[in-house]
Amino acid sequence: MLFTDADVVFRPDTLSLAVSAAAKTGADHFVLLPTMLMKTWDERVVGAFFQCMFVLSWGHSPWKVHDQKARDYVGVGAFNLIRRSTLAAIGGLAALRMEVIEDMKLGKLVKQHGFTQRVAFGPELVNIHWARGALGMVRNLTKNFFALMEYRWPLALAAVAGLLLLNLAPFVGVLIAPGWSRVGYALALACITAMYVGMGRYSPISPFYFFLHPAGACLIAYSILRSTFVTLWRGGVVWRGTKYPLKALRRGTV
Repeated sequence: MLFTDADVVFRPDTLSLAVSAAAKTGADHFVLLPTMLMKTWDERVVGAFFQCMFVLSWGHSPWKVHDQKARDYVGVGAFNLIRRSTLAAIGGLAALRMEVIEDMKLGKLVKQHGFTQRVAFGPELVNIHWARGALGMVRNLTKNFFALMEYRWPLALAAVAGLLLLNLAPFVGVLIAPGWSRVGYALALACITAMYVGMGRYSPISPFYFFLHPAGACLIAYSILRSTFVTLWRGGVVWRGTKYPLKALRRGTV
């Protein structure tokens, strides 16, 4: 069974290639990472930072999801291919009925139940233009980020503080830190640069967007704060005209 989004564009042979790869690797759950179509420079700023954050996020390292001993898992709304028997074994769609980020929680349930996951890059097999402009991407993330923080505002604030510290401090420190203390900040910048270069092999975003990394960090931090404030202000998540109360959403958290 394939779960995908309505705005995804597939290459004609995408499904046959994915089913073949899933069968060859013995995957119960197979994820294809989409090619994000970025049409403006500000979309690329957010997209580039988002890619790096995904790679560094605890629990979502793509290269570890196949390891049954690791806790890492993956799920992407654009392409979640899962065996019907596996879906039934984890409780079916009923287990995800109040999940806002149900694509990721599907992957989490699959891993928790001991099933096999595989994730792959498929350049131009799964294509999506997610939003128009950086602010459009921020608006799309409004319903997701507070859910990712399990609807806990202290965790959201801690995430913002940590995100800004880790991603802005190297740029500031390498300029103003005294003496040899600059070396540590320079090494941190080298690591960030390496991520942009590495992701550039699988993404249409130029590694030179490294220089706008601080701007991406600020926009994502704003997205987390906006998601937290809007959800708490509304008392829930409003999606496509339906309001899902915060109490119900918290009970549905996996």
